[in-house]
Amino acid sequence: MRTLVIGDHYIPASAYVEALAGAGLDPAGVRTVDWSGGKADQHAAQQRMEKEGPGAVPVPAEIAAAVGDAQALALHFAPVPAAVLDAGPELRAVVVARAGLENVDIEAATARGIGVVPIAGRNASGVAELAIGLMISEGRSVARADASVKACGWRKDFGGPGTEIGGSTVGLVGFGHVGRELARRLSGFGVRLLVADPYVGDDVLAAHDATRVDLDTVFAESDFVHVLARLTPETERFVGAAQFALMKPTAYFVNTSRARLVDHDALYDALAQGLLAGAGLDVFDSEPLPPDSPWRSLDNVTLTTHFGGETHTTNTRSARLVAEAIAELHRTGQVASAVNASALGWA
Repeated sequence: MRTLVIGDHYIPASAYVEALAGAGLDPAGVRTVDWSGGKADQHAAQQRMEKEGPGAVPVPAEIAAAVGDAQALALHFAPVPAAVLDAGPELRAVVVARAGLENVDIEAATARGIGVVPIAGRNASGVAELAIGLMISEGRSVARADASVKACGWRKDFGGPGTEIGGSTVGLVGFGHVGRELARRLSGFGVRLLVADPYVGDDVLAAHDATRVDLDTVFAESDFVHVLARLTPETERFVGAAQFALMKPTAYFVNTSRARLVDHDALYDALAQGLLAGAGLDVFDSEPLPPDSPWRSLDNVTLTTHFGGETHTTNTRSARLVAEAIAELHRTGQVASAVNASALGWA
């Protein structure tokens, strides 16, 4: 299987090469190219593509020139517009080391008979663990205490209730891969787990000792609310002022998923007015945050740099799952998990 591996500053090409060899594919058929630009440039490009698609950034000439006779592309964030697909007349699949496919022109790929394969759940454990870290940081004011000590202070009064996770009520909006990993980790804390997700089966909820409720109940009854839904036209900005008004003033809001699930102006206002105790955020509408961002002025929020899935474990797992998908293509001529499998007659 002739494969072009596209490395970036998040998952290096070497990780895929090693994984492809581990999956039994001939190393002689594997070539590599690195997406140009620095890490900040690549992150900015991905942010644009998440909103506007792969055509929102320049065609990566180094990638288009390298496609050649490749039958499969293995990549992470790199743009795959129609021009890149056209450069590979023998392409059969584009395998992306993430669940989001905003960087691939799926319509163009389908028209050319090319499968587009996402890797779901590859970073679920890392994101779930960061979510717990943000719960602890906010509930116990860890980041604020750290900042105080480093500034030669010894702050003890943080204004919040000092909430423990143990025995609390945790509400999850969405119960996919990350939600289930988070539920497994929270089980040791003895929490009451509420889930708002109309698509998950009762058997899955029962297996995690979770109770199905509606969205309003999650916000009204939870001590910690996590938004873990997939971004779709229906879920864009679907959490806003109405939901924050339902929260207890001692409750915390956590978002490690997608920024555009949330009305951030409404969240800022709720935090500034003390309608909820605090928030932990790993995703933002503008990344990195502008120097004059009002989020920097809030004392009741813990901010991280959109790194929930950036772990060595995630990168290794991502490359392995990509390699397994390409090995499936080699064995069977198709990949069942391609988003356009039905259109291609693969399912």
